[in-house]
Amino acid sequence: MGVATARTADIAVTGLGVLSPVGLTPEANWAGLCRGRSVAAYDADLAGLPVDFSCRVPGFDAVAELGARWARRTDRFSQFAVAAARRAVADAGLDPGAWDGERVGVVLGVGSNSLHTYTSEFRELSDERPDRVSPLALPRSVPNMAAGEVAMDLGACGPGFTTASACASGATAIGVARDLLRGGACDVVLAGGSESACCRMSATCFARLRALSRRTAEPELASRPFDADRDGFVLGEGAAVLVMERYAGARARGARVRALLRGYGATSDAHHPIAPLPDGSGAARAIRTALRDAECAPHEVGHVNAHGTSTRLNDAAEAAALSRVFGQHPPPVTAPKSVIGHALGAAGALEAAYTVLSLEHQVIPPIANFGHQDGDHKLDVVAGAPRRAAMSAAITCSFGFGGHNAVLVFTTE
Repeated sequence: MGVATARTADIAVTGLGVLSPVGLTPEANWAGLCRGRSVAAYDADLAGLPVDFSCRVPGFDAVAELGARWARRTDRFSQFAVAAARRAVADAGLDPGAWDGERVGVVLGVGSNSLHTYTSEFRELSDERPDRVSPLALPRSVPNMAAGEVAMDLGACGPGFTTASACASGATAIGVARDLLRGGACDVVLAGGSESACCRMSATCFARLRALSRRTAEPELASRPFDADRDGFVLGEGAAVLVMERYAGARARGARVRALLRGYGATSDAHHPIAPLPDGSGAARAIRTALRDAECAPHEVGHVNAHGTSTRLNDAAEAAALSRVFGQHPPPVTAPKSVIGHALGAAGALEAAYTVLSLEHQVIPPIANFGHQDGDHKLDVVAGAPRRAAMSAAITCSFGFGGHNAVLVFTTE
């Protein structure tokens, strides 16, 4: 069976909510990606650190979005999640006041606890002032609060939880949401990821791991996935939420189907806490699993939305994985982290949303800052300008510390 035929097991994406360093709507994100220019810039909050730049979400006003009380009791990653979820539900044409909340689930990926809150509260404790530690420090900062706040805001009383598979968290959440829908536990699932890690502790930790680019003089040139001169990633932040429904249900209510989620594959490298398998075999197994699940042949894949972190080891391993699966003529490859930085636990969700948009527009955005490749694995890198392409299927790849691999296959309706 080819990818052009919809199946009863397919899951429809009927709504998108996207907040990233290039904008607060799908339209702004798409325009920013297609410009193909990094938005990395000096970050005053990181002043004095070895790496003092990042990719921040611009113009986000939590008080205006959520109200003063809600903004005060939540951390930024939860604020992003609620704002993205509201946008996604509106985009799907759903009314939380009218839906059966017990049939609505929330699954969001978050890569880490909120180090913004922990850093300030631990300072009080280390200064022997336990009475100054906020009673909200714990409930506002634990990772599950992104899903919890979304559920409370929208009255989603079905299954609700957080997936934590490092930088694959957002993609994992979407895969798990697919399983909830297929299994009949929910009729609607709000799935994606949220992260805000542009803080001093995160920047310091990743710099100590030598994972961040050191191009402090030219931050806009720092993120350069698959380029021979890459030297690390750029910290980013943001959130993306996809409204997911069973295809038959979405069609029955007359919803616009933005894309179909046809396949999901997840594997573990079982190799190293940080480094991927150099030969890409773990990632390749995830890609093949997702393609089998989608009943999609490799030659039917129109483009790859790569994890593409701009680190030496990850990009080499991912290129090896793509060569293993697609041979000498892999599909065209793009990598949004070149433009928006690395949003960690939210990255897989953002890139899933971008893959949906690519299929809608039949266009592949370019990789920023790409000059030339190195190594034995040559990819068809989209660079310089967007590339128009006739596509019925595309994959998005997400890989995380601990050897977590998650791959999603999306198709047109």
